Amino acid sequence: MIKQLTAISLSALLLAGCQTTNPYTGEQEINKTTKYGGIGALAGAVVGGLANGKDGALAGAALGGAAGAGYGYYTDRQEAALRQRLQGTGVQVQRNGNDLKLIMPGNITFATNSYNIQASFYSVLGSVALVLQEFDKNTVEVVGHTDSTGSRQYNMSLSEKRAQSVASYLVNQGVAGPRISYFGAGPDQPIASNDSTSGRALNRRVEINLRPPVQ
Repeated sequence: MIKQLTAISLSALLLAGCQTTNPYTGEQEINKTTKYGGIGALAGAVVGGLANGKDGALAGAALGGAAGAGYGYYTDRQEAALRQRLQGTGVQVQRNGNDLKLIMPGNITFATNSYNIQASFYSVLGSVALVLQEFDKNTVEVVGHTDSTGSRQYNMSLSEKRAQSVASYLVNQGVAGPRISYFGAGPDQPIASNDSTSGRALNRRVEINLRPPVQ
């Protein structure tokens, strides 16, 4: 039991071994690849140790670490590419585990009450398309959002048309159509209060969600 715990403890140290400073936020965080590799190593150590003692735990940790880091490393690289290309464009890049989200404010994407992409935003979406072509393993979900001004029916329709416009542009730029889905959420998923001008501006947006492929 002590041998197994030793191997597991070594695996757990992987989670704390590579803390870095995020260049965009200045916050301390664990490198995503190290994190997922460490989790895989820990799981492998548990399984291997139960089966074959110390040797099994160490072998399981190695195999589990390699498997766990695989998609995490892929997401690390895709996130870095997106941040580099989108820096200074007004588009936010957020990450939650292996999911990436691009948040595109409405004021730079579409004119008021329009679902035609503004010409000034073509180059930004073109940069997104280049990254999506290079990193083609995840699914792409485009979601349109509005504030609560006006009727819900109008906002649902406008948000869906905006999502469709972005999805169509990505396909026209070479992103594989079967990867992409889109829908309009209208005013149903606010990220700020609709009681203020600034809050309504934040709610008017298009999001692109990048997720691991369904296994």
